[in-house]
Amino acid sequence: MTLLHTAWPTPGNAGQVLGGVVMGDLSRAPDADWPLQRLRVPLLSARAAFLQEVWHTDGPVASGCSDGIHWRRHADVLYGVVELPEDTCAATGGTTPLQAASQLVYERVFGLLRAQGLPHLWRVWNYLADINGESHGLERYRQFNQGRYNAFVQAQRDTGGQVPAACAIGLAAGPLSVAFLAGTSPLVPLENPRQVSAWNYPAQYGPRAPTFSRAALAYPRGKEVLFVSGTASIVGHETLHAGDVAAQCVESVRNIGCMVQEANRVARSVRPFSLEGLSHRVYVRHAQDADTVQHTLAPLLRGATVVCVQADICRADLLVEIESQAIHPMPCP
Repeated sequence: MTLLHTAWPTPGNAGQVLGGVVMGDLSRAPDADWPLQRLRVPLLSARAAFLQEVWHTDGPVASGCSDGIHWRRHADVLYGVVELPEDTCAATGGTTPLQAASQLVYERVFGLLRAQGLPHLWRVWNYLADINGESHGLERYRQFNQGRYNAFVQAQRDTGGQVPAACAIGLAAGPLSVAFLAGTSPLVPLENPRQVSAWNYPAQYGPRAPTFSRAALAYPRGKEVLFVSGTASIVGHETLHAGDVAAQCVESVRNIGCMVQEANRVARSVRPFSLEGLSHRVYVRHAQDADTVQHTLAPLLRGATVVCVQADICRADLLVEIESQAIHPMPCP
């Protein structure tokens, strides 16, 4: 399994595409017959109208659509994308439309994984409109966390410890959009010794804590993949450097570096992970901060692949968030 960042698959290799994401001006992006998460977000680090990331395999794929989830599978790994407008879910019995939509999406994901015999959810990308807004008396990100948590409980899955790497990012508008990678082998969840585990946050952050690990190692056939979840300027459980985007960039990279160290303690691939060897997606709350963010990150990430987009982040006082990933080959047996 490999991840490409710029080249749109040609007809000759499209049959080996698991899926991907396209970001930017979606009206300019080509159509695709593979699962494609479509994010209408302003690009801050590229002159192109759109950018894409595409997961490739080394063999043919099976495709399907199950309960609204478009998916492709190759051997021991599956990529899926599902969108659900909140207005299709009614507010009932104290449950908000977003909470209901979040729970339903995750229940559908878990149902697909059961049917496919793929019990292990490795990585999830969550996008929702107006993430910091309040409705029904509760911030929308906290509503999302309630729905996600409820789905994990309903599926009798761990809500702490053995949970996937993930991000939850705010868009200006649109449906709840979830993309995910899952496989037959268990992930190795990683936590940051500088931070309280997200699933163990105190109640001040909402009725239900977020259900994700700070990072995870996954093992598709012959590969070791490091997924670093959306990472921000948080130490312990508190935001640091409120109002200072450059300082938040530095703190975020410090946290990613800590996760790289934690990964290398247990990694089994042919070489260690490094900051410059990761690809990074950077979410910047205010577009006017883009130059500061890029100039601050350039020497810290040391020539790594970096894509910057404008988007909202799960806490209103966070100005930047970075997610990262890398794929290494495993040693020959």
